[in-house]
Amino acid sequence: MAADPTGIARSSFDLKSAQLHVVAVALKDTDVQLVAADLAQRLADDPDFFDNDPVLIDLAQVREAEQAIDFPALLALLRSHHTQPVAVRGGSEAQTRDAVAAGLSLVPDAQTARPAPVEVQEVIREVEVIREVPAPQADAMVIDKPLRSGQQVYARGTDLVVLAVVSYGAEVIADGNVHVYAPLRGRAIAGARGNTAARIFSTCMEPQLLSIAGMYRTTDTELPPEIVGKPAQVRLDGEKIIVEPL
Repeated sequence: MAADPTGIARSSFDLKSAQLHVVAVALKDTDVQLVAADLAQRLADDPDFFDNDPVLIDLAQVREAEQAIDFPALLALLRSHHTQPVAVRGGSEAQTRDAVAAGLSLVPDAQTARPAPVEVQEVIREVEVIREVPAPQADAMVIDKPLRSGQQVYARGTDLVVLAVVSYGAEVIADGNVHVYAPLRGRAIAGARGNTAARIFSTCMEPQLLSIAGMYRTTDTELPPEIVGKPAQVRLDGEKIIVEPL
């Protein structure tokens, strides 16, 4: 520990909270070779889709699988596609133990818990449909200049309003809603801290990636013609990304 001229001890570091944005890879199979084939096919048209993005491996859908996961092979696979695997969640006790042994951190399931599904009884009747579109928060961050490839804007704790084009390769992130009153061609991430009610709006929807509360949709799932290049919104329905016209 150093001391300044006044004799007061100074620490060589500070401890501060930090927010890390990650891509969640939700495994549906424990066969790493099968995952490798599917990943290669998905990224065939865009091999540079990832840019050393940190990755969270979600094992919730394979936690009951009998076949063990070859985590060293899985991590090598993900790194070969320019990602940085950093953590794991949702696995069985054995899977979690193997993942930690391979160098991954453990993210408790409680941080990503979603409301339990409720039983819905269908009632059919004619109603007038009124669509409620959330307005930007009063303290929203406003960006009025175009965002070029490689640029990133993060609205911490609030909405993000962008009044110019978000180019391919640019990234807009908000803990609340994302409003883009121009072409949205890059990556848009709303509800970055887990707000499942957050939405993404654009007057010209042409995104590279859409994400809400950790769920995402990429360009390999093409948007329908009535959405592409037109006003649209993005919301979550359970764990499914819904893109619909405005």
